Amino acid sequence: MLERKVKTVRALERGLDVLVEVQTRKAASLHELHLATALPKATLLRMLVTLGQKGLVWQRLADGAYLPHVDSMERVSVTSSSHIAEVASPHMKALSTRVAWPSVLAAPRLDHMEIIETNSPLFKLDSAILGPVGVKLSYIHTATGRAYLAACGDAERDAIIERLRPRNSAQSSDAELRHILQQVRQRGYATRDPQHPWPDRSKQLVLRDGRRSMAVPIVVAGAPIATINVTWPGRRGADDAVIQRHLDALKATARAIGKALEINPN
Repeated sequence: MLERKVKTVRALERGLDVLVEVQTRKAASLHELHLATALPKATLLRMLVTLGQKGLVWQRLADGAYLPHVDSMERVSVTSSSHIAEVASPHMKALSTRVAWPSVLAAPRLDHMEIIETNSPLFKLDSAILGPVGVKLSYIHTATGRAYLAACGDAERDAIIERLRPRNSAQSSDAELRHILQQVRQRGYATRDPQHPWPDRSKQLVLRDGRRSMAVPIVVAGAPIATINVTWPGRRGADDAVIQRHLDALKATARAIGKALEINPN
């Protein structure tokens, strides 16, 4: 019996080639995909939009990179950074239309918080450049870190503080930090103030960059898994005015992300 030749669907082949490139690279820019596939960028954009609509790829706000969708068959933990960033990204884009200043999304690490997504590129302001993905933030000196440290359980908080405590630090400084975190819990959001004496990777940057920030935790099943902030130049407005204007939108975004992660845990 003669085997009948069946023509392939060239457009589908090209779309699958693009998907394989994204999956292989883990993250790829439009230009990188253009060089790898030799496809026109306009064609690539149409393919990437289609792949995105089918839930196969998504675009990170922080740098415009295209990433493979977290495969539910792999049963990725809800605390996977890539999964949190993917779920949070559209909510952060929506937040950029409600708040005049940019945000970062950060996840906890052993002795720091790590930026995993930011909507900073959506703002055409030099003062609004945050990130990039992978930047390490202080638990103690940033609103982002304090928001997580205040929201986590006692045992986790004690372990983190023990890692961060400098040798020969005054007992009063430990009590001072815990008082700051108690204030964060009482008011429902964190800021960079008041300053704390312990040195770390972010202290000098926070002191000199002229920025102000507020942050809240993203909670899933009663526990924080990340934090989201809003950052603005100190010269552009008093803290109280900015917080009053934008805190509700920030909290609503954090709740929406937490709810989305609970509905779609992997």
